Parts: sequence; C-alpha cells; structure tokens
Amino acid sequence: MHGYANPTRFLSLARWLTPVLLLSGIVLSVGAVAWGLFVVPPDRLMGETVRILYIHVPSAWLGMGGWTGIALSSAALLIWKHPLAAIGARAVAVPGMVFTAICLATGSIWGRPTWGSWWVWDGRLTSMLVLLFLYAGYIALAQASVRDGGSSKIPAIFGIVGAVNIPIINRSVVWWNSLHQPPSITVGKSAIAGEFLIPLLIAVLGFSLLFGGIVLMRMRALIAEMQVEARLRRRALEDDVPVAASMGTS
Repeated sequence: MHGYANPTRFLSLARWLTPVLLLSGIVLSVGAVAWGLFVVPPDRLMGETVRILYIHVPSAWLGMGGWTGIALSSAALLIWKHPLAAIGARAVAVPGMVFTAICLATGSIWGRPTWGSWWVWDGRLTSMLVLLFLYAGYIALAQASVRDGGSSKIPAIFGIVGAVNIPIINRSVVWWNSLHQPPSITVGKSAIAGEFLIPLLIAVLGFSLLFGGIVLMRMRALIAEMQVEARLRRRALEDDVPVAASMGTS
C-alpha cells in the first residue's frame, strides 16, 4: 500500500480503475433500486415505504463509511506522512456529506408516514445530523488550509476526533430507547427476508462502488489542480529571474 502513496503510481492505477468503479456502480445501483421499486412486494408492516430503504440504507452506510475513510486517511497523514492522505480525505468529504444528506432526507420521508413526523430528536437521527455538520466543518477547514497555505494537520486532527461519532451512530439504537428500528443486519444473521435482503445488499455494493469511483475521480482532479498550480508557480519564478538579472546588469 505504501507504494501507491506515490502520486505517479496512484494515477496509473486510478486512470483505469475509476471508469470501472463508476460503470459497475451505476449498473448495480440502478438495477438494485429498480428491483426494490418495481419488483419487491410491499412489506407486511411498512407497506410501500419499504422501498425507500434501497436508497436510505446505502446512503447511511456511505455517510458513516466516508467519515471512517477521512479518519483513516488523517491517521495515515499524521503517522506516515503519506503525500496522498490529505488528498484522499478531501476527496471523500464532499460525496460523504452528500450521502449523509440523502440519508437524512430519505429518513425523514420514511418517518412521516411511520412516526407521523418528518423529524424527531431520536438518538440515531440526531447523531446522523451531527455527522452532516462534521462534514461541513471538515470541508471548511480543509479548504481554508489549502487556500491559506496552512498546515494539513489541523483538518486531520479534526477528522480523527470526529470519528468518535461513528460508533455513537452505530450503537445509538441499542444504547437509548429509540424510535428508530434496531439493527436488522448483524454479524452472521439478518432479520430481513431474502426477497428484500438480496436487492438491498446489491444496492449497498453498487452505491459503494459508485462512491469509490467518485472519490478516485475527485482525487485525480485535486492532483491535477495541484500540478497546474505548481507549474504556474515555477513559471512565475522563471519569469522573475530574467527580470532580476537584467536589473543587475543595468
């Protein structure tokens, strides 16, 4: 893995892997969502609202997974000084925030007919809302660090500290008396019937592949942006040298 911290090696891998992830992710995601919307029967308890799960569950998974990626990248930056670690964390932040927002929106749509309210200050919902704010804070810190030439350690520390919220989200329905349903899928077993579970797992896989493709695409764009800025700085220095030389000979 250390070898791929080299930008040149990373770009050679990402160049062909990005379209593979994007294409396979789109195919699986669209197929699974269509399966859930048009093929899966209504649930005995939730009725037609069960179909929201095929977008809501993958979005929740990627919202939490995205911040886990930020935390791991931040740790790699602080411990091993990997040159791509900060870029990887920045690349994950925006799609992670988008999926977190989708999770909250679809959860509210599901909650209206189920709980009779668009929003309740439930442990799971509240901790997920905190995650959305954490994403916004990280993006602001990372952009300020790049813009002002500051240290990338500050957003990295924020990324690691913010990871405390991930187990809170995961265990909130167990720790507190929650309106949100308890975990339906745990290690080794599932409370979801197979006709609902199979398309749901495919949706999670498809959205995850799509997420990975988007992250790689954003990393390539950020690296290209940094390379352009470096070339412009070098050209500006080269242009200044002849001017300084001519002033010295006059």
